[in-house]
Amino acid sequence: MFRRTLVPAWIFAGVCFHLCATAAIKSATQCGYQACNPIKDGFINVHLVPHTHDDVGWLKTVDQYFYGANNSIQNAGVQYIIDSVIDELKKDPKRKFIYVETAYFWKWWIHQHDFVKHQVKTYVNNGQLEFIGGAWTMNDEATTHYQSIIDQFTWGLRKLNDTFGDCGRPKIGWQIDPFGHSREMASIFAQLGFDGLLLGRIDYEDKDKRFESKTPEMIWKGSDNLDADIFTGVMYNTYAPPKGFCFDIMCDDEPLVDDKKSPLYNIERKVDDFFAYLDNVTKAYTTSNVIITMGEDFNYQNAHTWFKNLDKLIYYANQRQINGSKYNLLYSTPSCYTKAVHDSNQKFVSKTDDFFPYSSDGNSFWTGYFTSRPTLKRFERQGNNFLQVCKQLYALVDLGPEDWVDLNALREAMGVMQHHDAITGTEKQHVAEDYARILQGGIDECQFIVNTALSKIITGENSTGPDPGPKFPINTCWLTNTSSCPFSEDQDNFLVTVYNPLSRPVTKYVRLPVIGEAYNVKCPQGKELLTQLIPIPDAVKNMPGRVSKATVELIFEAPFVPPLGFKTFTVSKKTGNEVLKAEKITKIADGEVGFTLDPNSGLLKTVILNGKTVDVNQEFLYYEGFVGDNEEPKNRSSGAYIFRPIPGKDPVVVADKVDYKIFRGNLVSEVQQVFNEWITQTIRVYRTESYIEFDWIVGPIPDTDANGKEIITRFTTPLNTKSTFYTDSNGREMLKRVRNARPTWTLTLEEPVSGNYYPVTSKIVLVDESQDLELAVLTDRAQGGTSLQDGQLELMVHRNCLHDDAFGVAEALNETAFGKGLVARGSHFLTLGPHFKKTGNVSTAALERDIAQRKVLDSWVFISAPYNDSKYIKEFSGLKRALPANVQILTLEPWKGFSFLLRLEHVLEKGEDADLSQPAIVNLQNLFTPFEIKSIRETTLGANQWLEKNERLEFEAKDLFRKNEKRATLIRALDDYQITLNPMQIRTFVIEIEKN
Repeated sequence: MFRRTLVPAWIFAGVCFHLCATAAIKSATQCGYQACNPIKDGFINVHLVPHTHDDVGWLKTVDQYFYGANNSIQNAGVQYIIDSVIDELKKDPKRKFIYVETAYFWKWWIHQHDFVKHQVKTYVNNGQLEFIGGAWTMNDEATTHYQSIIDQFTWGLRKLNDTFGDCGRPKIGWQIDPFGHSREMASIFAQLGFDGLLLGRIDYEDKDKRFESKTPEMIWKGSDNLDADIFTGVMYNTYAPPKGFCFDIMCDDEPLVDDKKSPLYNIERKVDDFFAYLDNVTKAYTTSNVIITMGEDFNYQNAHTWFKNLDKLIYYANQRQINGSKYNLLYSTPSCYTKAVHDSNQKFVSKTDDFFPYSSDGNSFWTGYFTSRPTLKRFERQGNNFLQVCKQLYALVDLGPEDWVDLNALREAMGVMQHHDAITGTEKQHVAEDYARILQGGIDECQFIVNTALSKIITGENSTGPDPGPKFPINTCWLTNTSSCPFSEDQDNFLVTVYNPLSRPVTKYVRLPVIGEAYNVKCPQGKELLTQLIPIPDAVKNMPGRVSKATVELIFEAPFVPPLGFKTFTVSKKTGNEVLKAEKITKIADGEVGFTLDPNSGLLKTVILNGKTVDVNQEFLYYEGFVGDNEEPKNRSSGAYIFRPIPGKDPVVVADKVDYKIFRGNLVSEVQQVFNEWITQTIRVYRTESYIEFDWIVGPIPDTDANGKEIITRFTTPLNTKSTFYTDSNGREMLKRVRNARPTWTLTLEEPVSGNYYPVTSKIVLVDESQDLELAVLTDRAQGGTSLQDGQLELMVHRNCLHDDAFGVAEALNETAFGKGLVARGSHFLTLGPHFKKTGNVSTAALERDIAQRKVLDSWVFISAPYNDSKYIKEFSGLKRALPANVQILTLEPWKGFSFLLRLEHVLEKGEDADLSQPAIVNLQNLFTPFEIKSIRETTLGANQWLEKNERLEFEAKDLFRKNEKRATLIRALDDYQITLNPMQIRTFVIEIEKN
């Protein structure tokens, strides 16, 4: 029976907009800040932000989340979210919605009818639908490398730019779910040209202090080297709605009922509750603007339930202004909120450190994920290496648009891998396996590009037009981590092509598993090279899943491989036996590089590097993970996210004495150590390298006890480090760490081990100024690390956690492979030398930068059958001259039409080296071998806006640490193609080219 009630005017308005949606909205063409709903002076403006947080894989796979499959795990279907939101926006032009994950949006977009696409563009153009962040995924900030972060932003922003133009260009960073925040990420957002950055998770003590002191808004100085300051705000409730105000179909909160005749009528009470919440929020912020997130994980599958209730909340809350309410509610976005804060003309505190480590309570430090799933972390790093090789070769050969899909597959796979539940290792096991599948699929697609490009260069058929494919198969040995490569094992004669993706010549030591006992290796000019054959350790030969006949590794030096180029070496089996025999010695030294072992224990005793001899003990230990019921903080278990060793219990030493074998050779000498049945290691020195490599194998980790084990390698030295050590930020700038302390508040530390762990993306450093000594250990993947005692550093290499930590993944982290516990193999690279920088000599810091570059962008080894055509090219360089030692081509990839995307980076910080930390000049004229640059135009870091058109909002800091530079100073002249790079600067260009 129809019952007549008083209906608010806004409902009639909603009917009109439903019937007249297209005509009403088409006339609106303004987006960005001009499209913000107006705020009211004299009121506290409450910016309600309808949003959904859509993890690109976590408890379900990417496709399961998108299509809404496997809902027994989690009720989530992204395609329905976007469908539903688009349908609701047409009902009222004041309604707004933000979307973040371009990976999902693009997956939805490409299947839409033109009518729907036109409708969506209308909402983007009038500011109702706004893209925030804009990267392929919302990336993690602890375990990601800056090159991969920039790549995945570039790809996501390009999709939005190409589809929606300026109105699709995000202005705000939206890092609401990553588990801590890096300073390099703030720098990247500033270089992207963003106006602000909003964060969800910061340490609970830091958050309490900031709310008490009304300093959750700040000017974050993202760099010690660049003008990379950005307004940053910490949100009150992470990214969830206020308690009692979740109106999603997955929520149990009561809806707003405004029928006074209904026994469920609750409008007055609900508005009272909301205002009580706002009373607490406004105590923490300084301006008359607050942001309230109205959404959660995978919300808005039925957007109508959200918007209908939000419409009522806004209407009835604002009605109270008549009676003196100070609150004005409005639909808003992070951009509109940031602009309103900017227009308040207030000054904010500054911040120069980062937000690591993150703890959600006194016993829950989210530092375990720095190491979780170590093999997936390594696979991702290899994926980035191969992607850069693939993009460079694509550009150098200028393959046609028909090959874009192959390149895009790896671009997008690497974008997915940066997600904060992918590379972090905080996903369910079946999702981790799907991530590996996605990445392998992208690699397989790019392998075709690489084969085609190399084939064209080698055969001299570098021409445009449809590609018939490679002339001959070119293979990558993807299983060398198990010392397995079917091609090198099965062939008596083969070719090895070494491609160098760096912008300067490098020397690469090639190691290949073989079954012969003697080999000839010849360089492109036919000169025979030195070779070595070293037995493969038993631990490698017995790795689960290894299928290989190889018993030895062939080693040779590929000298001076040209920049963005390759050399091809001929390998042939010969008669004889040149396999090295073990020697009974305890010292390996080759000039200024070497080490000694303790003759009693077989453990490392001293290292000799760069003119310094230092006592260094290296050992393996493990922490036992705490097990609890997770009902309260003190009972928190160690798990995928959380590292929590048993309180008060020292780590267990794996072995006081090891078995070992030593092999000495003209190219490399090494000691193979056996610590126990599940930890082994090879320590090696190469004759021309200035580091010592520690090649470790850990696993299967025994799971016979109830606690789980978290395995570390520890280096102990006599350095006086004064409670201080240094770690990198996403592989770029270094940050000072002080044990048991935080730079911005007085720390109360209940977990002295995990509370001192920091992310190590590429490097951890100890410094003793009194001895003028610096020691660094570089990693081949992201790991957790610390210095718990002066002169000591440790890195966590592997972990199995037999209990869940109750932060959502709902699984124990106990990986298996081939029916056994996961075996992880990896490398650390130790170097040391003088700390203070001296003119004329390369500093230790510069040496570390060089090692890091050569490991992140390692020379790639390809294997193929011999070819007899003498016309075939065996040596090639994409550059006519090497770039300066402090400059690297960060990006060279096909862009649009006849253009390429080119990024140049200065790889040193200020003061790291007396000479190399100076500005560098690069002349782009006549630089590339296959093409000439006809025009060049600079963009922001993400290549989605011309630099001269980027005008960022300027905020002021109370404790001004630097005068704001005028934007004009960032737009440098490109006269004669001379590019100047200051320390740590990255400059991005779109170049038009003409083939030579």
